[in-house]
Parts: sequence; structure tokens; C-alpha cells
Amino acid sequence: MATSNTYRRSEVLRSLWPWLPLWTVVALVAIFSHGPMPLYSTRTLAVAWEMWRDHNWLVPHINGEPYSEKVPLLFWLIHAGWLVSGVNDVWPRVLEVIFGGVQLVQLSVLAGRLFPARPWVQKAAPWMLLALSYAFLFGLQVMYEVLLADCVLGALLCLTPTLRRTEPRWLLFGVLTGAGLLTKGPVMMLHLLFPWLLGPLWSDWAREHRARWYGRGVLALLLGFAMLLAWAIPAGFAGGEAYQHRLFFTQTAGRVVNNAQQSQSVQSHPHWFGWYLVWLPMLLFPFTAWPRAWVAIGALRKPFESGIRFALCWLLPTLLLFSVISGKQWYYLLPEFGGWMLLLAGAMAVLRERNAKLAEGYWLGSWPLGVASIVFAGLLFALPYVTAGQAFHNAWVEGAAPYSRTFSVGFLLLGCLLLLRGRGEMRRVAIAGLLGALALNTLFTLTLWHKYDLAPATALISDAQGAGHPVAYAGNYEGQFHFAGRLSRPIGELRDGMAVQTFALEHPDGLVITHPDQLDATALRYALLAQPFRSAWVVVWPAPTLAMLQAGLTPPEPAEPPRVFPAAIPSLNVPQS
Repeated sequence: MATSNTYRRSEVLRSLWPWLPLWTVVALVAIFSHGPMPLYSTRTLAVAWEMWRDHNWLVPHINGEPYSEKVPLLFWLIHAGWLVSGVNDVWPRVLEVIFGGVQLVQLSVLAGRLFPARPWVQKAAPWMLLALSYAFLFGLQVMYEVLLADCVLGALLCLTPTLRRTEPRWLLFGVLTGAGLLTKGPVMMLHLLFPWLLGPLWSDWAREHRARWYGRGVLALLLGFAMLLAWAIPAGFAGGEAYQHRLFFTQTAGRVVNNAQQSQSVQSHPHWFGWYLVWLPMLLFPFTAWPRAWVAIGALRKPFESGIRFALCWLLPTLLLFSVISGKQWYYLLPEFGGWMLLLAGAMAVLRERNAKLAEGYWLGSWPLGVASIVFAGLLFALPYVTAGQAFHNAWVEGAAPYSRTFSVGFLLLGCLLLLRGRGEMRRVAIAGLLGALALNTLFTLTLWHKYDLAPATALISDAQGAGHPVAYAGNYEGQFHFAGRLSRPIGELRDGMAVQTFALEHPDGLVITHPDQLDATALRYALLAQPFRSAWVVVWPAPTLAMLQAGLTPPEPAEPPRVFPAAIPSLNVPQS
């Protein structure tokens, strides 16, 4: 038996090597090619930093206020690394890569359990998941969804049978449910609800032991909620009455029902019912542009085997439920991406068995992706010609033009790879998808990252706070300066027209940050610093100067002109008190 177990473990490890090291290297290169991305990563890091700085391990804070939008597990994991390495942005990014690798391994194991007679599914599913361009690029953010996906897949693994045990591992199911609840809150249940409720449709054990399936399942879910409440109740008392209300009602209801939010800080992101369905082809690219994938799904016929039934019971009602909910973001569906690839891999395996001609025919192969890649390479090669003329101006295109021809060679080679015939087509699609996403991320870093790099403004703001100058932001501040600047005090929020006047009167040595769409002549004359940010600008002003300009007055001439980026700036000055 020991020899058999050793052989089985060696086979599992050997099956990991074709895709896990490749994905890990590519993910590490991509995630460290530029700094943490505003506003996703910088907001997460800002919350982790404030908890760490103030030794407040119970209640997340952002900009000095309790942060009810998120629960603390990701922050605690970041803190665990900082205990060893000190505060840095390296560990949180390595942590995200670890989460992504765990997700691939979990999907491989899940596929092996659900399709025991089809070993190809276990080999193919992680390849397919790593190829998803959106999932890969979003996985570079220091965010909660990849950890949530790990918790969801881990909990689903607990429901599936193994060779030695057919009954679910209920205790571990409850613990992983609790971990998911501590990662993203009650939304964890939306990802788990239907695979468990519809268990008798895909699980033989659930069909034969319905009372135990639902009874023990309820107890396991109660254990998960007990873990959440073990944090939420003391956190609610510690955070105050307003925080309790947001934590237990507003931050969830504001996403579920349109206009239910009662605070500006709640991010509800409302969209219409069919929004996810419209964007699903983009989210599942490149496989939505692979004809064989559509044929495989379309060729599925009843009776479905248990793995297919599991995927359908998970994906279809979950997609419908998320579509009904008002709040929608692409990344909300990230935990289901593994399920879609599980369904596709299972369908491909069935097609390979039942219809070899459709499974191997060249005209259903990856050639459309190859042609699209070659066309894209041609467009990249032509960019310098397009931007050289005077008829077309676009900052994004003009930024990419100096490097576009180099990257056009890469996409040309990927296109040729996708045009090849023969075995290994799925792996070629996966490798091309992964390397194509890496190439786009690298091109973004070389050409457009300066529009997202807030280091100049952050340095000025950090120096100003260090010198005792108050700082305020005109509008809603998202924490984008706090972690990188290691800020020790909140940044004020000025939300109405007279707020700048009041702030300038109370703090004549203060600074005000604005976020205009265009950089006008007054900013180029009177501001301290101006830098591009995404498709707009960040401008830092002396508070009295901005107040005078808004009042229609002419401020005194500054001692020095403003620092305007992306020009090289030797130093940054702040007003002296």
C-alpha cells in the first residue's frame, strides 16, 4: 500500500509540473513589472497599513475611519508576512501569486475527483484556467477575489468524493466557508449555495443520504457563520454604532438592491440584468474565440456524467443569481472561472471520446485566434505610422507606439503557434493566452504605467505631512497615497464648493489635491505639482492659492514653477509654515 501511495503522489506531482512552474514564473514577472495599481491594490494596502500602524487588528480602517467594505482575513495574511519581513509591497504581491497557484492546484484536484474516468480533464483544466487573460491580469491586483476563489474551491473539494471517502468532510467545509466569509463577507454563500443545495443532482452520496447531506451541511454553514460572527460582533462594538450599521446591513444591501446604500462610501456598482452575460465572452477569452470549445459545449447530451452535472449546478444558477443582484463587477465572478474551465474541459473530453473528427479537425481549431494575433501584430507594427501623422491623436496609442513594433514580433510568433496543426492544441491556446497577457502587461508597463504611478505626488504629500502640513483631497479619497507614503494622518475630504475656502482659512499652510480632467493654465502657473493619472490629472496646490483662484482672485506669484510630470524632477518642495 505504501508503494502504491508513493506512486500516486509522484504521479500527482508530475502532473503539476507542466503548468504550475510556468504560471508562477510568468505571474511573478508580471506582478513585479510595475508597482501596486491604483486604486485596487493601493486601497487594500492602505487598509493593511493603517491596521498595522495603529495596531488595530480587529477593525479595518481607511483614512482614519472604520472600513466596513471588507472583512479582515486578507489583511491578517499580509500582516503575517510583515511580521517576518517588515512593511513592504513585495510580500502582498507574492501572496497573490501563491493564491493563484493554489487555485490552479485545487482545480486540478477537483477535476480528478469529478472526472475519475477521464484523466485528460484533470490535466487540461488548470491549463485552461491559467490561459484566461482577464483572470490573469486581475490576479495581479492585491485584492480579495483570488483568495475567495481558493476558499470556494476548497469548500467545494470538501463536498466531492475521494477514492477513500464518499461522505463530504463537513468540518473542513465549515472552516473553509468561514474563511471565505472572513475574506469577502456573506457573498461567499452565493458561490457555495447551489452546489450544496443541488447536491442530489450530481452527488450519489447526497442522493442516498439526503437528511445527512442537508443536516450536516447546515451545521457546517453555521460553523462558518460562527467564525464570521466571532470577528464581526467584537469588531462592531469596537468600531462604533455607524460602523455596526454599515457592517451588518448597508455594505451588503447596497450591492444587492439598487439605491439601497445609505453612505457614499458604499460601492454598489449597479448594472442591468444581462450585464454579465454580455461580458462573459470577454471574461472567458481566449476560449470563447476557439471554435472547438463552442462545438464541445454544444455537443453535450444527456445523460450528463456527475462532473458535468456538478459544473452546471454550480455555474448556471450562480450566474442567474449574480445577474439578479444589482451590484455587478467583472471580478465578482472570479471564483466561477475555474468552474467554467472545468465544464469546458469535461465537454472537450466527451467530444474527444465520442467524435474524433470534431475533436481533431483543423477548421474547428485555434486558427481564428492565430489569425487575430497576426492581425493584432500588424496593427502594432503600423502604430508608428499612424501616430506620425497629424490626423489622429490618442494618448494611449501614442504612448504605445515607441515599443509597438517590438511587441508585434511577439504576437506574430504567438499567431504562428496558434496556426500549427497536430496534438497539443489546447496547451498551445493556453500558452499563447498566458504569454499574450504577459506581453500586454509588459507593454502597459513600458508605455502607460507613468499615468498610474503616483510616486511624485505621494512623495510630496508624505513630506508635507512629515513637516506638519495638513492635506486635503477635493472629492472622495480612495487611500491611494497612504501606503506608499506611509502616511501617519488622515487626508481630509472636501466634498462641496465652499469646503476649499473653509480649509484654506483654517489651514493656511495646508495642501489640497485635485483631480481635474484637463490641466489648465492656472495649474501650470500656481500649483506645486501636476502629474497625469489615468485619463486625467492629479494636481497639488497650496490651499490659500486654490481658494483664491476659486474665489476669482489672483494669487501671488509662486517662488518656483510647478513640478509637472513626467519630466524629471530633482526635488519636491512644500510650503513652509
